[in-house]
Amino acid sequence: MTHIDIWRLSATELAQHTRAGDLTAEAAVAASINRMAAVNPDLNAVVEDLGSDALERARALDKARDAGATPGPLHGVPVTIKINVDQKGHATSNGVTALKDLIAPDDAPVVKNLQDAGAVVIGRTNTPEFSFRADTDNPLFGRTHNPWGCHISPGGSSGGAGAAVMAGIGALAHGNDIGGSLRFPAAANGAVTVKPGLGRVPAWNPSQSAERGILAQNMSVQGLITRTARDLHLSMPSLIAPDPRDPFHVPMPWHGQATEGPIRVAFSKETYGYELHPQVEAALDDARAALLDAGYIVEETLLPDVFDAGRTGYRALMGEVYALMKDDVDAAGSQTVRDIFAVYFEEFPPFAGVELLQMMAKRTQYARDWSLFMQRYPLVLTPFLPQPFFKPDRDTEGAAGVHEVLGCAVYSYAMNFLGLPAASVPSRLAKLPSGSQPINVQIAASRWREDMAVDACIAIEDRIGRMCDRLWEQL
Repeated sequence: MTHIDIWRLSATELAQHTRAGDLTAEAAVAASINRMAAVNPDLNAVVEDLGSDALERARALDKARDAGATPGPLHGVPVTIKINVDQKGHATSNGVTALKDLIAPDDAPVVKNLQDAGAVVIGRTNTPEFSFRADTDNPLFGRTHNPWGCHISPGGSSGGAGAAVMAGIGALAHGNDIGGSLRFPAAANGAVTVKPGLGRVPAWNPSQSAERGILAQNMSVQGLITRTARDLHLSMPSLIAPDPRDPFHVPMPWHGQATEGPIRVAFSKETYGYELHPQVEAALDDARAALLDAGYIVEETLLPDVFDAGRTGYRALMGEVYALMKDDVDAAGSQTVRDIFAVYFEEFPPFAGVELLQMMAKRTQYARDWSLFMQRYPLVLTPFLPQPFFKPDRDTEGAAGVHEVLGCAVYSYAMNFLGLPAASVPSRLAKLPSGSQPINVQIAASRWREDMAVDACIAIEDRIGRMCDRLWEQL
């Protein structure tokens, strides 16, 4: 291949070259490691450098290919793994100092699936304490910075993942999402992601000493953050491979049945009393125009009550968190995170006792309402946040800060409570007084139809362009 900055290639482009044999896995991995050395000191996105092990694995992949082995779909593609997921021989610290020596005895399913597909892990990425903030900072590893500048939080909890992949550190970044932790970093950094639906990706940490609460199990999912939407079609089929350690995983194919005729998209600018920023509104209009150009039917319509579903779901989750996590946060968390959790409990008063059980049961009602609605509209285009992404540490600024960061994010955590797929894609670069920053929109999809959400992201990206190219011009 001609001389090019290999780290700039998408995962799809890299895999094409490595599988064809005109680029070695070692060269692909070395380029990302060199990029990591150049930019990570300023970003602090990757907090455990696995470059040496990665090069050794890449050489082994090259040797096996030369000996006749069939390369996997992600052959030689460099990836990062979030530090709250088990990778054999490495600490699953979750950003908590007390867990810095919790060494994983085996790989989590997502790590195994990526490596089985030929991907090469080059580093582990930062997360806030307990992976329970929409910003990324912790006493163990410090703050992660957004490559667009220090005027924007990198998002959380997969903030290290989002900052890394957009800066060129790896073509794919693993993350997870219980209330928005894939989509917040995607929105903050101008990346693309799809939060899979319930049961789509196998999940389990071999290092865990107890099972998670039932809402955490039902709302939390594993996924990937990418620079370009097409990389999700390349990588997600490998991520969703079955693993018997997750007994509730649903082994369905990535691509669903083709639909007849144009796809209907429900469109809403409703923000449930929160002010809609003009740049967010413009981003929604740009995304709608892109989908119309691509042949979708986009209709502005009234949605099932997102606000009620989202707030009920998050208050129920806070009830479970209060009962099962609060003692751990109080014992092992910093004063900063303890203060933030105290405000969480004010913003989202936890359900308890019989009321908690009733609200958990009500989840089915909300999901049924959306299932019926999506018979006509299998895709739903909405804001992700009503305002441009917030500044670092905004959630440490009391009730007003938490309200701006999480209170208004009902489109985010409603999809977790419902168990529906939801993608995030940039559709505008806003020029604001604080500096340039991307604006992402959200595309929710019918159950099991992550592929349709990604197709819509591709249609938007084809018209708007990749946000990483704008970022690299600025850098």
